[in-house]
Amino acid sequence: MKELITPVILLICSLFSAFAQTVHTLDFDSDNIYEVQPGDSLSEVAKKFDTTEEELIQANGLQSTALLAGQKLKVPFLYEVQMKDTIGRVAERYGSTAELIKNANKLSSPLLQPGMIIKIPPKKLAMQGTHILMTKEEFKEWLFNSKISRKIAIIQHHHTWRPSYAHFKGNNHFQLLNSMEHFHKSKMGWKTIAQNITTFPDGKIAVSRPFNMTPEGSIGAIANAEGITIENVGNFNAGNDVMTKEQKDAIIYVTALLCLKFNLIPSVDSITYHHWWRYKTGERVLDNAKDYEVKSCPGTAFFGGNCTKSAQKYFYPLVVQKMNEIKKQLHHQPFPE
Repeated sequence: MKELITPVILLICSLFSAFAQTVHTLDFDSDNIYEVQPGDSLSEVAKKFDTTEEELIQANGLQSTALLAGQKLKVPFLYEVQMKDTIGRVAERYGSTAELIKNANKLSSPLLQPGMIIKIPPKKLAMQGTHILMTKEEFKEWLFNSKISRKIAIIQHHHTWRPSYAHFKGNNHFQLLNSMEHFHKSKMGWKTIAQNITTFPDGKIAVSRPFNMTPEGSIGAIANAEGITIENVGNFNAGNDVMTKEQKDAIIYVTALLCLKFNLIPSVDSITYHHWWRYKTGERVLDNAKDYEVKSCPGTAFFGGNCTKSAQKYFYPLVVQKMNEIKKQLHHQPFPE
């Protein structure tokens, strides 16, 4: 399986750095991506590309100033304006915004003239503390540009139960994340927020706990040791929140991307539900436990149910389908059914 999936990751990374000839594409110019070299520091990279550490942190969703060799960073670069270029098209093509380009070049007008040399800064991600709020496409770029130093073998799915949909107001993502982080630290005694990823009813995705930190939580040390934890905002026990299409799509997309990134085949061994682990001992029991020995998480109505048969029938096939779609977009061979 490694021989099949590893080229996908290399291909995705190369697509980010490939030079696109037409202004309509979203591929990034090679000058817009810098691959971190051994011994690099954030301050040195900032100096090299005439920017600041803070700009690099916000453009790349960095949760630490420490860099890992092989990590890819979006950086500002100089671009010569071509015929028919508009500031909007250039911004779209290189992952920037018209306003950022205007400000970086002190332009009094959005009109560009062929031959102009302009600086193109990368677009900033929405961040608050270590929380990074992203769209699905932004998460894909962030994930495949990241360098993870620990082994990831299990993707955990949970529902928050509380906060539920009643607590989501459409624009209070950071408020909910900060509340969860405060509870996890003050009440549970954990170092920071337990989960690596959070999905929201509007389809937004947040990364909070750094991927290089093992998650914390009541699922137990065995599942956490090589795990990535996803908390899906909502109460997905039957009779409660009905998952939105946007969140459903985000959950499938995130899971598919993680499988591709970490060379995982969707199965009960690689994509797990909290319900399958005895909460007092942290051992995996799958469907072989009394109701009082396990939690219902991620919900009795999560993609058709919280048992292994439900995951195999209703969730894993959607993940495999999405993996195939992503790889088809990258002109690669399909993932085996």
